[in-house]
Amino acid sequence: MARQIFTSPQEAEQAFYEAFQRADLDAMMAVWSEDDEVWCVHPGGPRLAGLERIRESWRRIFSEGSGMRFQLREQQTMRGAMLAVHSVYEIITLSGERQPRAAVISTNVYLNTPNGWRMLVHHASPVAGQSTPAAAAEPPPPPVLH
Repeated sequence: MARQIFTSPQEAEQAFYEAFQRADLDAMMAVWSEDDEVWCVHPGGPRLAGLERIRESWRRIFSEGSGMRFQLREQQTMRGAMLAVHSVYEIITLSGERQPRAAVISTNVYLNTPNGWRMLVHHASPVAGQSTPAAAAEPPPPPVLH
């Protein structure tokens, strides 16, 4: 079976979130680079390195069924000829619910390969200082570091 060629990092990102919403493991892994130098961090989880560990993590998540819907907000992107970095707020709503359940900030890194754009890194973290899910629509102000 031929893998889909994503002609832009935006196409790869759209396929990533569609696979996530459908809980489709094959579609999810089709977005990832075939190189074993890939990393994934799920909210509150450890850094997973390598395709097999990443595949197993998605298999476990998807075994609970689909039901998550994503609204992406505050998208920021940087793109070069070979590498693209996307930072997005994921506003997550569970099926059958009207109010968002959680907000997560994710960094997704894509590589332009001979087979199209592929994900190298997905790092997701809960939004800090979120008082209610509705507050996730607007990101909190950044902390003062100095």
